[in-house]
Parts: sequence; C-alpha cells; structure tokens
Amino acid sequence: MKLPAPLHVLNEGLAFLLELAALAVLARWGWEGAESPALRLLLAVAAPAVAAVVWGLFAAPGARIPVPLPGVLLVKVLVFGAAAVALRTLGRPAWALSFAVVALVNTALATADRRAARRRGA
Repeated sequence: MKLPAPLHVLNEGLAFLLELAALAVLARWGWEGAESPALRLLLAVAAPAVAAVVWGLFAAPGARIPVPLPGVLLVKVLVFGAAAVALRTLGRPAWALSFAVVALVNTALATADRRAARRRGA
C-alpha cells in the first residue's frame, strides 16, 4: 500500500516524534528508577543513549549496519516496547497503551509504504 505523498510525510514526521518520545520516556524512567543521584543521572543518560545507539546502528534510515526488515522491526519493537513498559512502570498505563498502539500503526504504515515503493522501483 503506497501512501499518498502528504500522508507519507506526516507518517515519517510522526515516526521521528515517536523516536524522540521514546528517548525522553527512557530518560525519565532512568531518572525515576534509582534513589542515588549519581545512579539516577547514569540511568537517565544511559537508557536513552543505549536505545539511540542501537537504533542508529540497525534501524535508522542511514543505519551503520544495514539489516533485513525483520531486524529493523525487532529494534523498533525493543525500543518502542521499552518506552511503553517504562511508561507503565512510571504509573502511566493509558499513555503506555496509547504510545504502543500509535507506534505499531505508524510502523505498520511505514513498512507497507516502503514495501510498495520498492515493488514499484521508487
């Protein structure tokens, strides 16, 4: 299914916002996840940093290590899933469910759109 150009742009923009939101949620989870200020800071920096590095290596459009689509989708499940679990852990179950559903729909649309573009040779 090839998305119309305006919807493609909106979906790609939403994907970027979801990625940023996932990093912010992971940072918040890290900050709330410990008593010690030093450990809080470490977790608040490390959790989103690990997610960003993994994303950049395997799932970003210009990934350093290109992997087949199932590998990209696995990274997205891990990062977006971790953010949803973090939201749930932070006491925001409705936000967690909403985030997971929006990320799932966004990823499904983007995947279908990319497959259609590849089939058409675009």
